[in-house]
Amino acid sequence: MKPSFESMTKAELRAYLVDHPNDQEAFYAFVDRYTSDASSEIYDMPQSSVEVEEVAALIRQKIEQAKAS
Repeated sequence: MKPSFESMTKAELRAYLVDHPNDQEAFYAFVDRYTSDASSEIYDMPQSSVEVEEVAALIRQKIEQAKAS
């Protein structure tokens, strides 16, 4: 009997998927859960090396913020 993926927390669902990597139903539930919470903002592609570096700096900043929390 499969667990109820809807009632699992994100962490529980991820842990289940790690333990059951071939469970497609769990995978789809995982992707649905994470994409439904994702930002729908769309950004233009960087057009210069300066813009590419600005994007890289923003990504590094977000990673450091995530590590600190």
